[in-house]
Amino acid sequence: MALTTEQMMLVEQRVTNEKKSAGLAYLLWFFLPAFGAHRFYLGSTGVGVAQLLLFWLGLFSSVILIGFFLLAVWGIWVLVDAFLIPGLVDRDVMERRQRIGLDVGLAAPA
Repeated sequence: MALTTEQMMLVEQRVTNEKKSAGLAYLLWFFLPAFGAHRFYLGSTGVGVAQLLLFWLGLFSSVILIGFFLLAVWGIWVLVDAFLIPGLVDRDVMERRQRIGLDVGLAAPA
C-alpha cells in the first residue's frame, strides 16, 4: 500500500525528530570509548557490550601480558568505529523510516 503525500511528510517529520545525532555519537566515541557508549547510543547493544568487556578484560589482564593484545584489538576496533559511525546513523534512519512508515500505513483509515 502506497503512502499519501501527507503520510510521507508525517513519516519524514517523525524520522527527523527521532534521528540519532552523528555529532553526539562522535562525542561519545571520543570521551567514553572504554564503555562503548557510542555503540549503545546507536542501538548496537551487543557490540557495545563486547567493546566494554574487551576493554576491561584487557585492562585487568594486562598484568599477565595477554591484556595488551586485547587492548590492541579493542583500540583498532574503536578506531574503525570512527569511520563506521555515519553508516550506523544512516542505517538507524532507514530502519526508523521503515518502522514509522509501517505504523503510519497501518494506522491510516481504509
